[in-house]
Amino acid sequence: MHSDLDATFAALADPTRRAILARLATGDATVTELAAPFAMSQPAISKHLRVLERAGLISRSRVAQRRPCRLEADPLREATAWLAAYRDHWAERYQRLDALLDELHAMENADRNGEAP
Repeated sequence: MHSDLDATFAALADPTRRAILARLATGDATVTELAAPFAMSQPAISKHLRVLERAGLISRSRVAQRRPCRLEADPLREATAWLAAYRDHWAERYQRLDALLDELHAMENADRNGEAP
């Protein structure tokens, strides 16, 4: 699984590839359609597509003369699941920090008012 995650995160490290995935989230597209918003050649876009395809983030089919690209969600789900474990860890830590800060504020207010905590 880690090698899949490595490929997924390596592919996601590039802003052009992330933009391509965002475009494909709205529907299938050809290389020409994917290259249109970028100031780069179609061969350069094709290189990005190969990286995305090797990572399993996209697939290509053949429809007559067209080879539309399609977003494949499974690698993104795996990456999200991996990140979710860390999100949960940090959420728990923040909750503990909030509780400690609340306790410190209560003690500070008690000191100010001359009350015993």
